Amino acid sequence: MVEDLRLDSLEGVGPVTTRKLSDAGVHNIMDLIVRGPVEIAEITGMEKDTAEKIVNKARQHLVEGGLLAKDFVSASEIYKHRQSIGKITTGTNCLDTLFDGGIETQALTEVYGEFGCGKTQFAHTMSVMVQKPKEEGGLNGSVLYIDTENTFRPERIVSIAQAHGMDPEKVLDRIIVARAYNSAHQTLILEEAGPVIEENNVKLIVADSAVGLFRSEYLGRGTLSNRQQKLNHFVHLLSRIAETYNCAAIATNQVMASPDVFFGDPTRPIGGNVVAHTSTYRIYFKKSGKKRIARMVDSPHHPEEEVIFALGEAGVIDPEDAEKKTKKTTKKATSKKAADSDEETVESVEVETPAESSDADTTVESATEAPDDESEPQEE
Repeated sequence: MVEDLRLDSLEGVGPVTTRKLSDAGVHNIMDLIVRGPVEIAEITGMEKDTAEKIVNKARQHLVEGGLLAKDFVSASEIYKHRQSIGKITTGTNCLDTLFDGGIETQALTEVYGEFGCGKTQFAHTMSVMVQKPKEEGGLNGSVLYIDTENTFRPERIVSIAQAHGMDPEKVLDRIIVARAYNSAHQTLILEEAGPVIEENNVKLIVADSAVGLFRSEYLGRGTLSNRQQKLNHFVHLLSRIAETYNCAAIATNQVMASPDVFFGDPTRPIGGNVVAHTSTYRIYFKKSGKKRIARMVDSPHHPEEEVIFALGEAGVIDPEDAEKKTKKTTKKATSKKAADSDEETVESVEVETPAESSDADTTVESATEAPDDESEPQEE
């Protein structure tokens, strides 16, 4: 299959064009589909018409190989394909209900919310769950984790893996972390991700956070247009990679406060319509005391509903599991407190006996010393 995806396997693509594409970061036929003719022309310097011909040949090659759908298909064929699409369980009944079975492949799922609402914890949990066998709700695949805020924690992966009965070392080995230091580097990582996805059987791509670096670098209204163009390129690239390589994509997003909202929730996701229109599914996480609320904001077919979940050792968990754990902890604390109080009672009883004897001795001594005290004035 790798040989079939070689660039020189396309008709009309010789050694010179292959070298030119490879130098620009296009390593196989799938990368041609992901980048598109306009970008191919820009990064290689070739004519746009030539780039369009190469990309169209690449698409036809993948269609003939069964890796891409035909240009014209019936709705029944699409329906059959949708029934066999991959899904990654979240490990919770509540979120699986919201996602109708789990996170889908060939789709971009955006999760946004304020700090501390569980976005990164959700990303860590999905990085573990995707590695489970298919019969257990996973895809038996690896993870490409693009960390833009330095929030990836392998210790958290270990605790989640242990809670789900998985080998932490094997789980860590199947997570490829790419630390992005600026928005250009973040986009470059995604552009160069093709060979990594193929070689490691990547079934989940996580961008945490997808918009954070763009937000920090492009400040003020004067740079808004440029920022949106760059962000649009990154998000569309992520969506095309998920569709072309048949893997799931999760992008976490930050929020901002909207001052013109007087009633209701004033928080709005960053990125505007560029991110909103590109995301296949859009979920809003918000805090509610110690629990969290997940709302399906936008979806082609899911109903708009809310579910309650919690955070624990196993990552995202059902609220019932959190309550059970709290009850167990309370019972243990109560029994320990009772045991401590019993020990204190025993100690107090043991201490009282010498105290009484010391009081008796003191009484005797004072009674004996009394005549001496009374005789002192007589001597004077």
